[in-house]
Amino acid sequence: MFSGSIPALVTPFRDGAFDAPAFARLVDWQVGEGSKALVPCGTTGESPTLSFDEHYRVIDCCIEAAAGRVPVIAGCGSNDTATAIRHMRHAQAAGADAALIVAPYYNRPTQDGLLAHFKALADASDLPIVVYNVPGRTVTDISAETMCKLAEIPSVVAVKDASGDLARVTIHRAGAGAGFCQLSGNDDLWLPHAAMGGVGCISVTANVAPRLCADFAAACAAGEWSRALGLHDRLFGLHKAMFSDASPGPAKYALSRVHDWFSPEVRLPIIPASAASRAAVDAALAAAGVL
Repeated sequence: MFSGSIPALVTPFRDGAFDAPAFARLVDWQVGEGSKALVPCGTTGESPTLSFDEHYRVIDCCIEAAAGRVPVIAGCGSNDTATAIRHMRHAQAAGADAALIVAPYYNRPTQDGLLAHFKALADASDLPIVVYNVPGRTVTDISAETMCKLAEIPSVVAVKDASGDLARVTIHRAGAGAGFCQLSGNDDLWLPHAAMGGVGCISVTANVAPRLCADFAAACAAGEWSRALGLHDRLFGLHKAMFSDASPGPAKYALSRVHDWFSPEVRLPIIPASAASRAAVDAALAAAGVL
């Protein structure tokens, strides 16, 4: 259902408020540079710091700016099932194509609890669901066995896997079927994930280098592994630099270097990228040929 380079969009702020004009420009640039779908209000979009009104305005702005040119996968996850349902209902009414749903964080549900959570979401909305497994942030890991059970729910169509366990690509293919869409959640593992059967990545780096990421995704899809390796090597420094400080500080700094209309402003508890992080980003941008 989804494939290619899919940026986990940052949310631009200016003077403490959502910068809707900058966000619309960012969306338009992403589409023009070859991104195949867009994810507003994910973790990279600082969703934990957005009010309900802001969260929904960001989703609405993304859908409006995308104008049907690419799918919009709206970030709708929460550690509260009722809140996730509320987010999904707004996203569906606004015209989103799918919802990105992270495993409930902090609560540490059991595997049965995870199944119950996602079944409740599927019962409450028929919006397609992309399950986001990122145990490094949520503590709770959605096991490969549980993921295969989730894939039996008709509206659960994809996984964004940031477990770092590449063996799961094969396990998911065997247990969830060829039609289940597997997306990497780790930029630096995108190449091996694709080689094992993944079809794309929900990417932080794509915020900053969308054309290079789109070209890399196309090379993987075509089985042009030598070309893909070359692009991977060119992008690898950026992949690392994006996490040289708490995300999305480095990504926002990088975008401010690429576009003079983009502010690097973040919201607490995230703080601006440090001097060392800025230096790493600058070096990576230069090495990748982005600047």
